Amino acid sequence: MSTHHYSISHEVRALWKLAWPMLVGQIATVGMGVADVAMTGHVSAVELASVSLGASVWSIILVTVIGTMMAINTVVAHEVGALNFARVPHVVRQALWKALLVGLAACLLTNLAVLVFDYLQLEPVVHEKASWFVHIVSIGMPAFAAYRALYGYTASINQTVPVMVIAIGGLLYNVFMNWLLVFGNWGMPALGAVGCAVSTASGMWLMLIAMLVWIRIGRAYRQTYPFTHWEWPHWPEIMSMLRLGVPIGITYFAEVSAFGAVSLLVARFGVVPVSAHQIALNFASLVFMVPMTFGIGMITRVGQALGEGDPHRARFASWVGVGMSLGFGLLSAIGIAIFRWQIARAYTSDLAVQELCVTLLLFAAVFQLSDATQVAASSAIRGYKVTREPMLIQLIAFWGFSLPAGCILGLAPQWFPWHPAQPWQAQGFWVGLTGGLTIAAVLLTWVLARLANRRVAEHAAA
Repeated sequence: MSTHHYSISHEVRALWKLAWPMLVGQIATVGMGVADVAMTGHVSAVELASVSLGASVWSIILVTVIGTMMAINTVVAHEVGALNFARVPHVVRQALWKALLVGLAACLLTNLAVLVFDYLQLEPVVHEKASWFVHIVSIGMPAFAAYRALYGYTASINQTVPVMVIAIGGLLYNVFMNWLLVFGNWGMPALGAVGCAVSTASGMWLMLIAMLVWIRIGRAYRQTYPFTHWEWPHWPEIMSMLRLGVPIGITYFAEVSAFGAVSLLVARFGVVPVSAHQIALNFASLVFMVPMTFGIGMITRVGQALGEGDPHRARFASWVGVGMSLGFGLLSAIGIAIFRWQIARAYTSDLAVQELCVTLLLFAAVFQLSDATQVAASSAIRGYKVTREPMLIQLIAFWGFSLPAGCILGLAPQWFPWHPAQPWQAQGFWVGLTGGLTIAAVLLTWVLARLANRRVAEHAAA
């Protein structure tokens, strides 16, 4: 029985011990996209714009896959907290069947998504290169979905070092292959954006293989080893995980698609705005991996506490995690504001792109606090196996506010009665994104407080 006395320092250490290997792994994973943008940025503005547009489409579906597969984190965490280890292998096997369905659907959607380029009035060479980038990257989607299923299983049994090691290996492979195929070193053809796509797609399959090998040889997996025998799909289990995971996927889609839609809308203003936007967004996404990783760790901590039947510890873990994320958000805001010129120069040598990028990075600095808060609060809520409310909040915040506000400020449509005299272009869209993140942070924090207090009250009444 819980004594309801918990140490903040103990919870911080426990969350950090769980999160830091995943943090390194997440940064390495996002670093692959950073490497793609940074390396093509030193080839030409055309190659950079092609990768930027391709990534804006591909990343929306990729992140939706991550969210949809995240159900296994919550389910396994609850089983581990309840010491029900015998059920974990079955859950993992069914999660892999789910991954096959999700991965194939993602592959199809990724290929269909290139049709949006036909409506953006792109330069023909950019249109062609961006389309090839998306088509090639789609080949890695099934592997990535399966990798995320095993990733969630690994994290939820408190084994996060494998995630870190495999992700670092994936980043090194990506950089090396980009060096070969983007620039044409060692006699290889200089493929530019297409080379980035080949590197990324093949890297996804190699990361899945590496994870399978690690699970096969790792001692920590013996108690819950999922590959002892063949198991056909069990549709009630798969549907249960889909009901839990699809709202998470939609939640991720709501935020990332808003940013991606902005990338596509900014493209009409030319190569310089879309390149500057993508650089600022790419770096902000890299920084976002820290609070996001805290959030993944919070799912495990909150889920295991609830599996143990201790809602007081679950509530405590939730607020400590939110506090850690908020503290990092403050530090990252200060860092981005101070070093924005250095960040822009690291990505591109184009002076016009640098100047606009510096302005957009100031907006990125402003929304660090709200972004860190909303991802931590939503992750804690998922630890309670509640996913629909965060989904609705994200849809309202980003599609109900961010995009409409961004279009009004960025495009200055004449039909809207309250529009600026001149379009604010990329800056206007970033104002809208900042407002949407703030709305999401406030509403999600309120939902978390209400949910955590209700579970404690229900436990006390029981």
